[in-house]
Amino acid sequence: MKIYSRLVWILLLLLVVGCTGGVEISEAETSVVPHGSNVELATPEPTPTLSPTFAPTSSPTSTPTLSPWSSEPNPLQIEQMRQRSYPGSQLTFEQTLEPGANYYRYIVSYLSDGYKVYALMTIPFGEKPETGWPVIIFNHGYIRPTDYRTTERYGGYVDAIALRGYSVFKPDYRGHGDSEGSEVIGGGYGTPGYTDDVLNAIASLGTYQDADPDRIGMWGHSMGGQVTLRAMVVSKDIKAGVIWGGVVTSYPEGVASERRASRDRTSTWLPNRCATSSTRAGRAMAAVLTPTLSAPARSRRSTSSTLRTPPPTVRGTN
Repeated sequence: MKIYSRLVWILLLLLVVGCTGGVEISEAETSVVPHGSNVELATPEPTPTLSPTFAPTSSPTSTPTLSPWSSEPNPLQIEQMRQRSYPGSQLTFEQTLEPGANYYRYIVSYLSDGYKVYALMTIPFGEKPETGWPVIIFNHGYIRPTDYRTTERYGGYVDAIALRGYSVFKPDYRGHGDSEGSEVIGGGYGTPGYTDDVLNAIASLGTYQDADPDRIGMWGHSMGGQVTLRAMVVSKDIKAGVIWGGVVTSYPEGVASERRASRDRTSTWLPNRCATSSTRAGRAMAAVLTPTLSAPARSRRSTSSTLRTPPPTVRGTN
């Protein structure tokens, strides 16, 4: 019986080997247990099943919603500026300068929002018109306030206008040169202060008896161009205007650009090279302003004291 059992096991082994096609089977894969043995076969541990993983997905980007325009009033708004008053003050003649070819030159002062603001003023020689001299308020472009001087820059342009019978009034703006007020970088764009100074200058010129308040025009360059435009849409007292290279960029862009430029700013003002262009510009401006303001013809300088205007006077008491 034992022999018969062994033969059966041998046949089973041969049969298994034949079915595997010669593939080697390790002891770990098969175990032969003698018949009647109580040895328990080791159960192979199951292969752990990995939990499915998911690639993290980014949160959807929300589209920003543009906020509506603020309904709060802003001092820069034209309607807000029109609601304000610009009383100015009486003009004070602070200093007499060397005269031009056919006009006097003075440093004057007036008040704007409580600040004492200085200005360069020219007055033609000769007998004034019956209604007074036509006046051009000259709004200069950006010059760093601490570098500004009342009698410097734009000399050729002021001369070209004054030679043609206009009284020229070039305000410093607050914080410039000796004028009161603190320096504000980009102040001509982010606040209405410089425009306020120009509007107060109009009222102040009304106190000067030799100026014609009904013939006041403006000339503005660069930053002064946008000051001129703002002043003209606020006040009806400005009868004519010339804007040369007025700034049209947005306020944030203008301020950012000016801050970049101020870090390495160098003086590039060359008055000798500007003489010809300033004279031409003066002629062009006279052609635009004369039909409206009716300035008298250009006069030659005379040594006769009888043709010169008496010392400046103001209405009321200084």
